[in-house]
Amino acid sequence: MDTSLSTIAVVGLGTMGTGIAEVLALAGREVIGIDISEAAALGAVASLEASTARAVGRGRITEQERTDALARFRTSDDLGAAADAELVIEVVPETYEIKQQVFRELDAIVSPTAILATGTNALSVTRLAAESQHPERVLGLHFFNPAPAMKLVEVVSSVLTAPPAVEAVTALARELGKEPVAVGDRPGFVADGLLFGYLNQAAAMYEANYASREDIDAAMKLGCGLPMGPLALLDLIGIDTARTVLEAMYSASHDRLHAPAPVLGQLSGAGLTGRKAGRGFYTYDAPGGQTVVPDALTPAADAVSGAGREVASVGVAGSGTMASGIAEVFAKAGFAVVLAARSQEKADVAKGRIAKSLERSVAKGRLTAEDRDGTLARITAAGSLDAFAEVDLAVEAVAEDLEIKRQLFAALDKVCRPGAVLATTTSSLPVVAIARATARPEDVIGMHFFNPAPAMKLVEVVRTVLTADDVHATVRAVCAKIRKHPVDCGDRAGFIVNALLFPYLNNAIKMVEEHYASLDDIDAAMKLGGGYPMGPFELLDVVGLDVSLAIEKVLHAEFRDPGLAPAPLLEHLVAAGCLGRKTGRGFREYARR
Repeated sequence: MDTSLSTIAVVGLGTMGTGIAEVLALAGREVIGIDISEAAALGAVASLEASTARAVGRGRITEQERTDALARFRTSDDLGAAADAELVIEVVPETYEIKQQVFRELDAIVSPTAILATGTNALSVTRLAAESQHPERVLGLHFFNPAPAMKLVEVVSSVLTAPPAVEAVTALARELGKEPVAVGDRPGFVADGLLFGYLNQAAAMYEANYASREDIDAAMKLGCGLPMGPLALLDLIGIDTARTVLEAMYSASHDRLHAPAPVLGQLSGAGLTGRKAGRGFYTYDAPGGQTVVPDALTPAADAVSGAGREVASVGVAGSGTMASGIAEVFAKAGFAVVLAARSQEKADVAKGRIAKSLERSVAKGRLTAEDRDGTLARITAAGSLDAFAEVDLAVEAVAEDLEIKRQLFAALDKVCRPGAVLATTTSSLPVVAIARATARPEDVIGMHFFNPAPAMKLVEVVRTVLTADDVHATVRAVCAKIRKHPVDCGDRAGFIVNALLFPYLNNAIKMVEEHYASLDDIDAAMKLGGGYPMGPFELLDVVGLDVSLAIEKVLHAEFRDPGLAPAPLLEHLVAAGCLGRKTGRGFREYARR
């Protein structure tokens, strides 16, 4: 079996094939680009010329390196041009029929020692290998789009793949500056196996009219630090492609979370496949365009109707990190803030935490000493909720326990003046159940801040069926004043972010339970292949495994979907007291402070 891999054929010169060819040519390989479409071949050459010119302009390569790379790339419309290739990578359309035909024809063309790789991200490598006379040389080599920029390459072995073939392409991936991750043959592999379930849930959320496309995308970008929202990402990937991947995943898993949301089929059937068609979940300036243009679904700038209530003073109930952060946010924005805890001592400690946070901002040049002093002067620490008598907005940030929150709201109902807005920061509990603890449920709304509140821009604004229009308008206006981005969502478990985030985290745990991939490989796959700021296990340990389990249980109880049942491994770790960074051990071990 060939291991030098100096001459490589790429079959299929679409976006992905062209990107792979560019990576190979720049790395010194002789590259044969093959496509039955002359236009695709010409487009690949033009793309390579333009891309390498930009790289020269940015100082990433020299003009000589560009010239040499272009000289190493040639195209053909005949599969026979792959005869001398030591490795063939097919990136043709994602159907068994087309890919199997390519493999059958290659058997009669290439050397018996050549390696054949499929770029599939959804189809069975084993099934494709079975069509070859030499299945031991067939494997998966899954690059991510755009191939020149994305570091991850999944190297996929079937039960038939010979180890030397795997070793050869793994070494090649490293020489290309990529991070290879070895995975077994199952639809979606690691990165797409986790990513597409999440994308599917986002599409279903949109289809149910739970939240607008803009709010779903903004919530996941601002709440999770993702480079793109899920619906915009579906448009980039191609809605038809996403549906094909999900169909393959569902046929293997029979998990309802993988059953393609009907809206994906409807859009695909109408030819609205995303950016490539000029329209998908969003509308673009042209087919293949990147610029979103307004359409009939684009919300108006003044989408929230009605006038809100006047808010000049804010009460924040709680003494923990979240309460301190929220109080800091309001005080920085010029509001008079009352920070109330169960005792004066706890309230003073919470205000002291704010003082330290502001001092760090001054040290980093983000805040002036004058602004620090002004912010602290606007915060009054109180040992009782009685101090909320005159506030216009009361925000609770106490423990995530329904009974504790209900008791607090019953107390706020008695203390706060008529017309004051009462907000809960719950991340998973039913807001209406909290509202019903008061005699004025129309004044109650959810304001779910994200931690750390001073840094995170997102606030999920949660209306119940009883929330008054002017209360909703008030909170939206307040979010603008404190420079947060509000997204509207209904009163159901998880709202937007947690409803999409935690099933993804749960599925990552299931991958480890099934011994499909390691913690490190899964974390690397999602950071390098999905652009996530943290891998799922890093994030679980930061959030806290007990907190994560509680949210998973709430989601499972609300939606009754077996796929949402908490992974047993998560329950076992929590039962053992391994809660993540805060206990020094979760999915990984940490040095105790």
